[in-house]
Amino acid sequence: MPPLHTPPQASVPTPPSAAASRYRQFDWLGAHNTPTETTFRVWAPNAQRVELVGHFNGWQPAAMQRLDDGSGVWVGSSPAAHVGDLYKYRIQDTHGAWAERSDPYAFRAEHAPGTASQIWRLDYQWGDRAWMAARGKRAAADSPMSVYEVHLGSWQRHEDGRLLNYRDIAHRLAAHCEAMGFTHVEVMPVAEHPFYGSWGYQTTGYFAPTGRYGDPQDLMAFVDTLHQHGIGVILDWVGSHFPSDKHALARFDGTALYEHEDPRKGFHPQWNSLIFNYGRYEVRDFLISSALFWLEKYHFDGLRVDAVSSMLYLDFAREPGEWLPNADGGHQNWEAVQFLRDLNGAVSESFPDVHMMAEESTSWAGVSRPVQSGGLGFDTKWNMGWMNDTLRYMQRAHVHRQWHEGDIRFSGVYAFDENFVLALSHDEVVYGKKSLLMRQPGDEWQRFAGLRTLYGLMWAHPGKKLLFMGGEFGQVEEWHHERTLDWHLWAKARHSGIARWVTDLNRAYRHLPALHANDFDPAGFAWAPMEPHHPTVLAMLRRAGNDSVLAVHNLTPQPLTGVRIGVPQAGVWHEILNSDAECYGGSGVGNAGSATATAQPLGDLPASLRITVPPLASVFFSTRPLGTH
Repeated sequence: MPPLHTPPQASVPTPPSAAASRYRQFDWLGAHNTPTETTFRVWAPNAQRVELVGHFNGWQPAAMQRLDDGSGVWVGSSPAAHVGDLYKYRIQDTHGAWAERSDPYAFRAEHAPGTASQIWRLDYQWGDRAWMAARGKRAAADSPMSVYEVHLGSWQRHEDGRLLNYRDIAHRLAAHCEAMGFTHVEVMPVAEHPFYGSWGYQTTGYFAPTGRYGDPQDLMAFVDTLHQHGIGVILDWVGSHFPSDKHALARFDGTALYEHEDPRKGFHPQWNSLIFNYGRYEVRDFLISSALFWLEKYHFDGLRVDAVSSMLYLDFAREPGEWLPNADGGHQNWEAVQFLRDLNGAVSESFPDVHMMAEESTSWAGVSRPVQSGGLGFDTKWNMGWMNDTLRYMQRAHVHRQWHEGDIRFSGVYAFDENFVLALSHDEVVYGKKSLLMRQPGDEWQRFAGLRTLYGLMWAHPGKKLLFMGGEFGQVEEWHHERTLDWHLWAKARHSGIARWVTDLNRAYRHLPALHANDFDPAGFAWAPMEPHHPTVLAMLRRAGNDSVLAVHNLTPQPLTGVRIGVPQAGVWHEILNSDAECYGGSGVGNAGSATATAQPLGDLPASLRITVPPLASVFFSTRPLGTH
């Protein structure tokens, strides 16, 4: 069989070697098209032979050549290969067996169920220069961050059920987020994945966006459009595990190349997937190159790194005897720890204005602390403790809540141990857990009131915010990836009332520094003293400079009058938000727009005011009307 044309050595780029270029392997590996030819490079160090098959050679195998530099990279080029052509690598292992593989560095993948890679160029004329120049401020710790989490294929669809294109989704989504006041969108994984039911978390294309919603330029236009409407875009990125599909990374060259040979380290029993070998520098470079690729080529404003807990612990989701301890006999995966530090360091060096967010559910210390201080280097971490405690409390019957005050207050103990994001994500509305609305106890009115109060608690609590799609209008059914949200519910008053409440919470959160500037600073939060004490009423003080906001939450359906609460200054406190207002679907109980604090100390505060606390409601007070901030 004829070999592929191998270009003269002078025209073959030198493999990345310096630390600054190690993480740009997408510039070198994969298929790279020029006006005269396409050059292919693939890392398969243990292969006996590698061949290229594709549309351009009639799918007849053509031999590739192993570079003699010890890199394990095979190379060849073809003048007949053009943008849009499909291709695969045929790899023969040391035992003589052949297998066809897709290109780990492909920029585009064939539509499922096809598994070929596709030659592609990433040219695009961006129009988001103003956003990119200013986005560093939006990623700052003292800036508001209210994130709308979206699964692109089930947010909206065509009327006949067909998936929308990235561009179509972008215009609709930008208008929705602008209207509701969200600062960012987080898209669930859009890297190519063969099984749609994995929601994107079983990734096979670490440099290729899924073609289900369009081509790479369509995804670029998606990000560009949201940027031009003032909305940041965070990508859900999976570096913790990968599927065992035979066309992808699993035993790529006939050996455990990207994974571990021993299943006690290399197989994930909970997800039936494979675990990356973080001790291998080529694997670390592959993953970090992927992360930088999405940030550079697609202008994403940050990455939410999935399943960090599964990376940190060797015994994650394993029974005794199913895992191997580290050299010290412990269960920490120190190779993964170093990888995460390297990842965050590389991102910080190349893109200091983006945001790195960890989904991490344990008490591992320093997830969102600098690497120099012994941390992992993330900017924020999901507060899974707050989520679990709060949702468990909010599902309790109202009459029983008085006995569980500690549960709803406990998050205040550790609120500043990390830079937290309060996340009510897709994981909380699937697999029989019910929607957030249907988790609330009581009759229909009480369920809607309870959901508004849950959001009031969330927006008043220290930490950035994340809400999964559908939660903003009280979706009734659980989320399912094969159906769209029930948008018709917006026509119902109680659902539109939820949406208006979330919109107004976002407006207050963005405009009042007391609600966001000190999200990560203990000086920005305190429990306000209250007389008489009610175990089902929470009073929170949020502060920034001279600005203060008092948020009071009644977690039962009984309205309370004459509740005295300590505040930092005397004078008029304006009732800027009240979830029991009729415009939200409430009963209209309130404080006629304001309450006056007198110089009567309570607890350690110099003044106090008396208010009416509406039933199952959150009410916010500020020393200035909302419109004057």
